[in-house]
Amino acid sequence: MRPKSSTDWLEPPDLRTATRAQREIAEACETNDRIGPFAIVAGADVSMKWRDSRGPIDAALAPLIVDGRRPLPPATARVIPRFPYVPGYLGFREAPALVAAWDTLVLRGDPLPDLLFVDGQGRAHPRRCGVATQLGVLIDRPTIGLAKSLLCGVVDGDVGPAPGDRAPVVDRGEIVAMALRTRAGATPVFVSIGHRISLDTAVSIALSLSDNRRILLPIRLAHGAANHARRALDDSAPSA
Repeated sequence: MRPKSSTDWLEPPDLRTATRAQREIAEACETNDRIGPFAIVAGADVSMKWRDSRGPIDAALAPLIVDGRRPLPPATARVIPRFPYVPGYLGFREAPALVAAWDTLVLRGDPLPDLLFVDGQGRAHPRRCGVATQLGVLIDRPTIGLAKSLLCGVVDGDVGPAPGDRAPVVDRGEIVAMALRTRAGATPVFVSIGHRISLDTAVSIALSLSDNRRILLPIRLAHGAANHARRALDDSAPSA
């Protein structure tokens, strides 16, 4: 069941309401572990045309059986975003499509993932409400944010060269993420709490699924599925 405020939490009518919604979602976010054993994880990502602020967003959830790293069929959804592009409020453009992809997965009756890796920020956000936190609270599922760059805060110290080396990301005196080396010689990724998981656990799980690549397999699968869905729908659209 979605929270009563989910309409504003998903598609607010204006920026002022969006700001309030982000603060409410951040308050609802759980930063301690409420996650059991996980057999299926999923990556979550979106695809859109470059510099197209009005066109559709295609979202994909790509489930993966952890034992054996066996991919399951992805779930996708296309949504026309109602919220304009505003830095710091990207979740209101991406979350509606990601929630629609989640609903597709639910309606299909497939086994639901126990944990989601979201390509984006979680608590590492000025109002502690990146898209990973927004999605996690809306569907009440453990989520981890995996970002390629920082939206707020600074890395406190040096990240060593070996896989597993890390350094905290600090914003206004609070540790909001961990800069994590997942592959020797590769630029670190930034792991943050999404929902229902602690930062230590999020980092540990991310490392366990890194397979010596900078970007985790669930995110790579979701990225490919979202791009494939966008191209397929664009190619099938009638010409103007």
